[in-house]
Amino acid sequence: MPQTDAIFENVNKINKETTGNKKVIRISIDCKATVNVGEYSRYGKSRSADAVQALDHDMEIKKKMIPFGILNLDNAQPHVFYGNSSKTSDFICDAIEWWWDLVKSENPEVEELIIFSDNGPENSGCCTQYLSRLVAFSEQSKLKVRNVYYPPYHSKYNPIERVWSSLERHWNGTLLSTAKTVIEWTKTMTWKAMRPVVNLIDKVYSKGIKLNSKEKEELESKIVRNSELPKWDLTITSVAVDF
Repeated sequence: MPQTDAIFENVNKINKETTGNKKVIRISIDCKATVNVGEYSRYGKSRSADAVQALDHDMEIKKKMIPFGILNLDNAQPHVFYGNSSKTSDFICDAIEWWWDLVKSENPEVEELIIFSDNGPENSGCCTQYLSRLVAFSEQSKLKVRNVYYPPYHSKYNPIERVWSSLERHWNGTLLSTAKTVIEWTKTMTWKAMRPVVNLIDKVYSKGIKLNSKEKEELESKIVRNSELPKWDLTITSVAVDF
């Protein structure tokens, strides 16, 4: 992709400019691969006195859990939210709102939230439902919300990916037979000597929610896009911003 270098330069520039700024909180977000819940082999290794017994064939209908992670880049605290419905913009935004409710009292000076992420379909700079939810969140929280994206096919550079790798090594071949097992194993992992805060979002989400033309036009009027990277750097704020 011709813009790859420019996108990386933009990410690095924003990180350099905002690191240590008490008025800014930086997070990295991502949805991990869906976890199948049940007595299913996970092809890893698990230490125990007896060999772990898994089903020979995955014949049953699988219950799934969707992990969504938020990593605070300023203090290395991970949060993991599990959904049991669908990976949607509303699921992601509900998790972000819940996370902010948990941490806002610790960050009274913060005026701006910077979200670093992959440009996935549920949270891209073109996903109107995602942006619409963030506009509502910005207005409610009084935070400026800036979305900064990594280039396509470079998700490994998104910091939250390292948390997912740590979680995968932590539970390895463990039989994730129940939702409680998934949540409790997640709680006991460590990332830079910190344990994640884990919550379950028990809610059914509808797919394919879209805005009409008028709603899209109104939405776009509340977004300031980087003139050089409009899909990769955008800000939601009631205050005018120049790039």
